Amino acid sequence: MELLQTLALSLLLALVIRTFVAESFVVQGHSMEPTLHHGERVLVLKLGARWRQPRPGEIVVFRPLQQPGGEYIKRVVAGPGSTVAMEDGRVIRDGTVIDEPYVVYGDRSDLPPVEVPPGTVFVLGDNRPSSYDSRSFGPVPLDRLDGRAVLVFWPLWRVRWLH
Repeated sequence: MELLQTLALSLLLALVIRTFVAESFVVQGHSMEPTLHHGERVLVLKLGARWRQPRPGEIVVFRPLQQPGGEYIKRVVAGPGSTVAMEDGRVIRDGTVIDEPYVVYGDRSDLPPVEVPPGTVFVLGDNRPSSYDSRSFGPVPLDRLDGRAVLVFWPLWRVRWLH
């Protein structure tokens, strides 16, 4: 009987942690290279996503409206109320070109100014030429965010914190 209680409590605890605290996410594709690589596993904190909106520069996992059941991982470049544009591949947020040292596979694309509506964030992949992101599907509603990626934990030789 004690074994059954221990197993039930362990299962309940695991479900609560996975639902409300943290979860593993497997990177699919190359849209976040060189920051994240296909097949890497990241730890996604869910707790903070419910209490505060993500800040520009943070990497988030979300459920796109365009692909029910799917999840994407991208970098937040602008929050609600900001205006974002691209000129010759450079991101301009609220009239200022932002520094993006993580973008090495840049492109030369342009994007007319977009005002990020309340309750949404604008996300881009780090590998801009190979990323399906807010340039295509628009800003992401905050209620579609699953959490913030904070740690690559697999494979072991690539363990690192994400900034």
